[in-house]
Amino acid sequence: MTIGFLTCPGTNPASTNRRSDAFEHDLQVAALRPEMEAAGMELREIEWRASDQSFDDIKLVLIGTAWDYQDHETEFLAKIDSLAERGITVCNSPELVRWNSRKTYLRELAEANAATIPTQWHERVTREDLSSAFTRFDTDRLVVKRQVGANAEGQHVFSAADTFPLNWSLEMPVMVQPFLPAIGETGEISFLFIDGQFCHAVIKRPADGDYRVQSDYGGCEEAYDPPKGECASAKAIVDALPHGTPLYARIDMVRGNEGALLLMEAELIEPFLYPKQGRELGRRMAAGIVRRLADT
Repeated sequence: MTIGFLTCPGTNPASTNRRSDAFEHDLQVAALRPEMEAAGMELREIEWRASDQSFDDIKLVLIGTAWDYQDHETEFLAKIDSLAERGITVCNSPELVRWNSRKTYLRELAEANAATIPTQWHERVTREDLSSAFTRFDTDRLVVKRQVGANAEGQHVFSAADTFPLNWSLEMPVMVQPFLPAIGETGEISFLFIDGQFCHAVIKRPADGDYRVQSDYGGCEEAYDPPKGECASAKAIVDALPHGTPLYARIDMVRGNEGALLLMEAELIEPFLYPKQGRELGRRMAAGIVRRLADT
């Protein structure tokens, strides 16, 4: 039985121009492949833009490391819809992926009482919008993120001391949040769940002088043994997700100024799952895939 693992030109091992973080793809596949083979499955890396006919013998597709989807959202969503229409199980489901692809899902989770970072939402942001956010959030630093984005691409950090031209604006849908110092002080915590059950956790920290925790920017991570209360907070986010239990979920949280954990992102499309810190990841994923296929 063949399982597809979607890649992009920057992560596929056959590519001649791989991304600097493509080693994360290799780590993830190395953790999954032997456990899947032990369960009678072959893992095949395949670019998400491959023809539909290339998926003819594939029973289930993991979105994997399609790490350019955010710049090709319409094409990508059409692709996974097309695969599902051919009877291929897509994980996570196209319905969940579509919901998760725009960060406005965080607004829905906040409305469902999830503890999230205070946020202003704009289809375009002006200097007046930033001014109101500095006042509303009582902060001297703001983070502006794309509503459709990944890997901290297109993010901006602004200071209250910054000056802008009179007609300055960012012409894209964005979210505006207060910058939380805990990112650099205690780090960002990622909770990994497989089929709705906690698997492992990591703390991610940025390089000195930066705030981004991704390896592309010099970030690093280490295993984290969270107390039960923190696990419960992350599990509550997973339980609140629509469209059924995801095969995999990475819940990224950070401490607010009062010390409580706040949701940064619920990564449900193509998150790196930190296999080095999760020794059970491969086995749990293989078992979850077997269960999914048994239900089809």
